[in-house]
Amino acid sequence: MSVNYYEPPAPHNPTQPGASKPNRAAPQLPPPKKRGAWSIFFNGMGAGITWFRNALMNTLFIVVLIIFIIAVSSSAPQPLPETFALRLAPTGLLVDQRSYIDPASLLLSEDDPEENETVVSDVVEAINKAAKDKRVTMLVLEPGRMLGGGVSKMNDIGQALENFKSAGKKIIAVSDNYSQDQYYLASYADEIYLHDMGLIEITGYGRYMNYYKTALDKLGVTIHAFRSGKYKDYLEPYLRDDMSEESREHNAQWINELWASYTGKIESLRKLPPGSINDYVNNIDAHMALTTGDSAKLALEKALVDKVVSRQDMEKMLIEQAGKSEEGNWYNGVGIKSYLADIRKHPKLEKNKVAVIVASGSIVDGHQPDGSIGSESMLELLRQVKDDEQVKALVIRIDSGGGSAFASEIIRSEVIALREKKIPIYISMGTVAASGGYWIATAGDKIWAQPTTITGSIGVFGAFPTLEKSLQKIGINTDGVGTTELAGTMRLDRPLSEKASKVVQMGVDNIYQRFITLVADARQQEVKAIDEIAQGHVWTGNKAKEIGLVDELGTLNDVITAIAQEAKLSSYKVEFVQRPLSPKEEFLRSLTQGHAGTFVPKSLLENFASLNVLNNLAPALKPLSDLQRMNDPQGIYVQCLDCVAP
Repeated sequence: MSVNYYEPPAPHNPTQPGASKPNRAAPQLPPPKKRGAWSIFFNGMGAGITWFRNALMNTLFIVVLIIFIIAVSSSAPQPLPETFALRLAPTGLLVDQRSYIDPASLLLSEDDPEENETVVSDVVEAINKAAKDKRVTMLVLEPGRMLGGGVSKMNDIGQALENFKSAGKKIIAVSDNYSQDQYYLASYADEIYLHDMGLIEITGYGRYMNYYKTALDKLGVTIHAFRSGKYKDYLEPYLRDDMSEESREHNAQWINELWASYTGKIESLRKLPPGSINDYVNNIDAHMALTTGDSAKLALEKALVDKVVSRQDMEKMLIEQAGKSEEGNWYNGVGIKSYLADIRKHPKLEKNKVAVIVASGSIVDGHQPDGSIGSESMLELLRQVKDDEQVKALVIRIDSGGGSAFASEIIRSEVIALREKKIPIYISMGTVAASGGYWIATAGDKIWAQPTTITGSIGVFGAFPTLEKSLQKIGINTDGVGTTELAGTMRLDRPLSEKASKVVQMGVDNIYQRFITLVADARQQEVKAIDEIAQGHVWTGNKAKEIGLVDELGTLNDVITAIAQEAKLSSYKVEFVQRPLSPKEEFLRSLTQGHAGTFVPKSLLENFASLNVLNNLAPALKPLSDLQRMNDPQGIYVQCLDCVAP
């Protein structure tokens, strides 16, 4: 692009030789206009805004740079002591896969949102490595901030703790109080310490839920329900005000089996007489009266704990056994996170891989973040395995109560297609692998569960809410014309016609027949035999093995060991297959590895935290929120209402 500049002609000088008289007068430039006050004001304001914008961007850049430097420096693994105690302090819920958290949210959070969950495989890896690590002298279990996660997940950790003890190393559990789940995990320890004002809170398992029929009737909401399976009770809370006899029957069966497993394991580990835990719970009032209300003394007398001590004495006892920390007046302990960072500095250079894909959460259509099972998301993970020539075996870890029938089938068929790779594919059931979770499991060469896994629930339902009565209450009516009997049938503001109801029910029945047929084919049984144990009935893993729905019982580690033997792998590495992060997510997540959250003003965080008042509305909004998450293209689901870890 060319630019032409205007140059005024040189002034004419008639005295110069050869100068000729100009033909016309030279053009005169107009004098500059005087700038007004408003012009000066707005120009100054514009310049000020530009300066402020540049200064703000530069400041933000410097802050982000500082955060990045701090994050990188703080996330670098620190040298560990020559000897130390491994400190196991799980926080939040025990999970097979951490729920997705937006990296930007992690960056702005004052607290660490990742403490809401503890990944079981990380804990198991650390304990098993520590069992063989000469630097690790003992293990201190601090379960006081663990919220639960189910007996099956605690059994996974428990197996590793047993392995640790078999190496001749001691485990001590310490806490001010123990909840039901916390005490179960603590029972694996050689010694359990309790604060002298503490409590062992064991109450038993219960399955109670809210029923919304009367509330929905008052709101004028009509739930059109369709199901196949006598025990398929997912929709009962929307259709009744109490539990049906069928639901009560099979709920009582599996919940009592889990409770028997819970009490039996503790009595075995603590060497207590059979029935001790039930006696402690059912006669707690009489026992407390004998100790004048001293719950810690009662726990000691009943041999539930080994020592009742103050905080100060507890600290002294730990220092005596594990040594004193260089950082303060506390025992010489190294946390799981720091320990894993140290042992992972030199990854295992094995070519052969046993891949593990975690399928955790509700099964829904499309792409979904970690913590949910999206049909398209799972397909991408399965194709990663298919394209990796180093993968010699695959374990699919299922922890799901089901969801969309269509999404379940999309995933199942992709697992079947993966068999072209000619590698063994085993299913490992976690706390729950029922309904749609079991639908996916049928694609595996072998199905493994734990005795306390909740599985089965082979049944199908469909649901469709309409709001015509709600609208009528406020004076809104719907009317019009259509070209067919089904035109406009599936509108929320119109009642569902009898013809449409028949169509949906036939679709549900068809999916149920398809479900029991694929189960029969996978388990090499007659369809009639599967129908008898299906009907939406929930089973424990132990019972499921008896009736042929499961091949073997064992933890995830047991499954990995078994499939490696099946694939004839003498050496291998275990790789958890995960969705690759985008460059933006990688960068933001790297910032959160340090203490970036401390840069955010506390008052700002408190203002956002005050919005938690909305949580009070959760129970009232639950019926609508549950239905909103359902996105099956046909509105047909294989999902289990009861499949929740007690």
